[in-house]
Amino acid sequence: MSQDTINTNASFIWSIAELLRGDFKQSEYGKIVLPFTILRRLDCLLEETKEAVLETASGLPEEMDEQMRMTILSEVADAGGQIYNTSQFTFATLRQQDAGELRSNLVDYLTGFSPNVRDIFIEKFKFTEILKDLDDKGSLWMVFDRFCQLQIHPDEVTNLEMGYLFEELIRRFSEISNETAGEHFTPREVVRLLVDLLLANDEEALSGKGIIRRVYDPACGTGGMLSVAEEAMKDLNPDLNVDLFGQELNGESFAICKSDMMVKGHDASRIAYGNTLTQDAHRGETYHYMLSNPPYGVDWKKYAAVIREEAEDLGFDGRFGAGLPRISDGQLLFVQHMVSKMRDDEKGSRVGIVMNGSPLFTGGAGSGESEIRRWLMENDLVEAIIALPTDIFYNTGIQTYIWILSNRKPEARRGKVQLIDASGERFWQSMRKSLGSKRRAIGDDARAEIVRIYGEFLNGAAGFGDVSKTFDTTDFGYREIRVERPLRLRFEITTDRIDALRGNDKSVAALEKAGKKFADFMDALFGVLVARVGDVWTDRAAFVAEITSDMKEAGIKLPAAALKILIAAFGEAHEDAEICLDKDGDPEADPKLRDHELVPLSEDWEAYFAREVEPFVPDAWVDTSHVDPTDGEVGRVGYEINFNRYFYQYVPPRPLEEIDAELKALEAEIAGLLKEVVA
Repeated sequence: MSQDTINTNASFIWSIAELLRGDFKQSEYGKIVLPFTILRRLDCLLEETKEAVLETASGLPEEMDEQMRMTILSEVADAGGQIYNTSQFTFATLRQQDAGELRSNLVDYLTGFSPNVRDIFIEKFKFTEILKDLDDKGSLWMVFDRFCQLQIHPDEVTNLEMGYLFEELIRRFSEISNETAGEHFTPREVVRLLVDLLLANDEEALSGKGIIRRVYDPACGTGGMLSVAEEAMKDLNPDLNVDLFGQELNGESFAICKSDMMVKGHDASRIAYGNTLTQDAHRGETYHYMLSNPPYGVDWKKYAAVIREEAEDLGFDGRFGAGLPRISDGQLLFVQHMVSKMRDDEKGSRVGIVMNGSPLFTGGAGSGESEIRRWLMENDLVEAIIALPTDIFYNTGIQTYIWILSNRKPEARRGKVQLIDASGERFWQSMRKSLGSKRRAIGDDARAEIVRIYGEFLNGAAGFGDVSKTFDTTDFGYREIRVERPLRLRFEITTDRIDALRGNDKSVAALEKAGKKFADFMDALFGVLVARVGDVWTDRAAFVAEITSDMKEAGIKLPAAALKILIAAFGEAHEDAEICLDKDGDPEADPKLRDHELVPLSEDWEAYFAREVEPFVPDAWVDTSHVDPTDGEVGRVGYEINFNRYFYQYVPPRPLEEIDAELKALEAEIAGLLKEVVA
């Protein structure tokens, strides 16, 4: 592979983009130049077989099946994949036509392509609209003429070189389009780190001849992760056959990715268009390696019905059996989707996925997020989670994490999860010029160190305790027990409370309804209450007995519904009051005092309660009816992964003397400046 060839052609194409300055925004350059680059490459690929394709096409019956037609013509075209063009035009003949007819001739040229290519340019790139815009601004002929001079024939630029060239262009255009870069472009150093982690210790599994490995990205964007994965795997074994698969929802990103596969000679039909979560284009397929950077914090409300239906109808036979995260963030849906495509054989699968912090800890016990984490841990699928530095993505400065999942963990990792804190200064360097929110980069040395810490399973015992720690999968789990305290009510009848009751329309209506079978019920009730102004009770049973007796003397049996309203109106919680008992004589819980304790799974909840709760609140008890629906044990099981808890390092505050001296120095400096101003 010639780096000079790549650089020379990249520079030439970049110079074409400069022709657009003034008429187009920088963020629009890529939308024009990338499709033209692909178009020029396809023109070169089809050049030698053009006449043969036209001759064959003219002899095919009009009623022939479209798929059969594609198969025949693509075999004649011999350009790799189902690619051909039946238009009379080529770049060379288009250049010889009247410049005023270039746009219409180019549209004719586009419509002559095989349906899969035509879809990319017309439906996804919206290239006919781009041609019109160029033509209206008087730039079309100038741009087209320069592309005619671009020499990227397969005899001069190999598929591999073309792939690198195209990726270089994608990178450049993404970086100058700061406002949209993060939507479809993951920084290259993050991709390389992800791929290196994914392939760590896999040299033996990738060695030999005739080996085939399938790689998949369910949110493949422009295909950068797939390309870097293939490159890294080929570096380990040049004889390796790498089959790339992906799916992408954004039309333009999909077009770029599929085009990239075409120019590299891959089967571009393996790159599918659509929503992975609702329309799995690779249903039933499994892969050796999967990697992705799904969208962060993007809600799935628009297509929630389809996902919920699959979860409810198929359970674990579908993709979302473990649970559904909150509607505002679908990252854990992608995790489950990828796990569903793991190979169930001795080779198994490895998954690398970049996410923000939400999937680590959002949601309490029993929530969808917690249940998904529980499922991952109980099935021992999580190998490692790596915290990355902040400010390394183009459109966000938040902290991100790489999750490494596997269903073929080595013996030493079974039942274990490695946490690596690679967010510190030793793992990043400041960029000379920011690109959107991206102000930091992970250098090659830092990347190598992160991979070594992971690959060699280094932790505290090896002197890496400040950045790497190993835990049992159960260490992240807990039981959420419900702690109750007794209800204690003090009652006092005052004029203000009686007036408040009279003024509460809802309560009055309920009282009238409860006592409707008694004549003069309301007058009798309020007469009893007025007579009791100033009375105080610290026992609910005594209050109920005396008010009931007073009403009985008035010839009225106090209904239970009315009594409930009176208790609410005149009772208030008080720590010195007697405990309220239920009908069975057991203490009644006060909902306002209810609390929850998170007991580590490794501990017995009764021992925990006796040690951590009972000595401080002797009247508390555990609600044993609050059980986990899965195992039936007391307390709901939850899982969360809190990096700060494991890697927080206490920094003591500076001595007061030091702070005081600094303040005095600042005061003296300010006083000196003020004297200069006055002078």
